[in-house]
Amino acid sequence: MPAWLREDVVSEISAASLEARKRIRTDQPHTARIWNYWLGGKDNYPVDQAAGDQIRALHPGIGDYALADRQFLGRAVRHLAGPCGIRQFLDIGTGLPTADNTHEVAQRVAPDSRVVYVDNDPIVLAHAEALLTSTPEGVTAYLDDDLRNIDAVLEQAAQTLDFSKPVALVLLGVVIFIEDDEEAYGVVHTLMDRLPSGSHLVLSHTITRPDMPDVDAAVAFWNEHGTPKLTQRTPGAVSRFFEGLELLEPGVVSCNRWRPEDTSGELPAEVAMFGGVGRKG
Repeated sequence: MPAWLREDVVSEISAASLEARKRIRTDQPHTARIWNYWLGGKDNYPVDQAAGDQIRALHPGIGDYALADRQFLGRAVRHLAGPCGIRQFLDIGTGLPTADNTHEVAQRVAPDSRVVYVDNDPIVLAHAEALLTSTPEGVTAYLDDDLRNIDAVLEQAAQTLDFSKPVALVLLGVVIFIEDDEEAYGVVHTLMDRLPSGSHLVLSHTITRPDMPDVDAAVAFWNEHGTPKLTQRTPGAVSRFFEGLELLEPGVVSCNRWRPEDTSGELPAEVAMFGGVGRKG
């Protein structure tokens, strides 16, 4: 990417991020900031910490599944950039920048990887410049847009990604914000339909299951006090997002059980965040 274009993009992001900061509510807890708090980040406020602590009291393992989701991202991206040879990543629902973001993991394996982040959250936009780092061989871009605006997202992403070649679509903990099931499945399936053969879907989702009632209580608390609202789905319902794709082993499982790096002992205890990786034939 030409240096002048990169400087122009950064300038636009800078101006937009300053405007976004004016729209950030610090009197109401927010999902991205609470997630950041659980992961040990600093981009959160006392209101987020208080809500995060209350949710953790209802569901003591919440920090574990926040970490499990993040580590799942790292393992999935390393696998895709490594053995699968993927060099393009479209990460929608980026969340706040933290350690080992998608571009950092991918470009560590393959320096020429091209990554486009998409989020419509003013909190994320305000921190977007932290995502615009890249290896000299690769490219990283950020779009301020919504998951549902498929045409706009793909049109803008096409300025960085070549959609005639395989792309990894990364949707970590984002379709939980689409309450209607058919709309949620429709968005994911339409996005995958628009990508070429050899593309992959990486998706994680908060689940509901009878043996995890504390998770339901934590989500109910969040939906009463926080923003945006969350929708849980059963493991079987999460698997529906991968319909028509070839699921990579071990399928849709607890995020910390997806190809764990430590295989010397028993599998770790399940967390209420399930994920999987599927390939489009």
